[in-house]
Amino acid sequence: MEQKRFSKNDNGFVCLHCGRQVEPLGYSSRNHCPFCLWSKHVDINPGDRANPCGGAMEPISCEPDPRKGYIIVYRCQSCGEIRRCRAAHEAKNQPDDMRLLIRLTSQGREPRGKR
Repeated sequence: MEQKRFSKNDNGFVCLHCGRQVEPLGYSSRNHCPFCLWSKHVDINPGDRANPCGGAMEPISCEPDPRKGYIIVYRCQSCGEIRRCRAAHEAKNQPDDMRLLIRLTSQGREPRGKR
């Protein structure tokens, strides 16, 4: 039996990197902080929360995509896995910080310090 590739799991959380409260996205599974763009390595497939790693996912670059908007590229600080995630810069509720998305796109790498 084929496993579902996407599970809606849209819960709020406190960002492990910057400590801010992140509210649910409302239409999809929010998996990264809109304020600093960091994430947590919790999914195997989007929204399943089945990955036991739990490491901090550092945003290392961002790619503009004509169909999907911006795609953030992450590297897990615990296991080194690279993951990609669509940005939520057009969200009505806590949109992703567009300045950080542009900085990641133009620089190719976000500095490690907290914002």
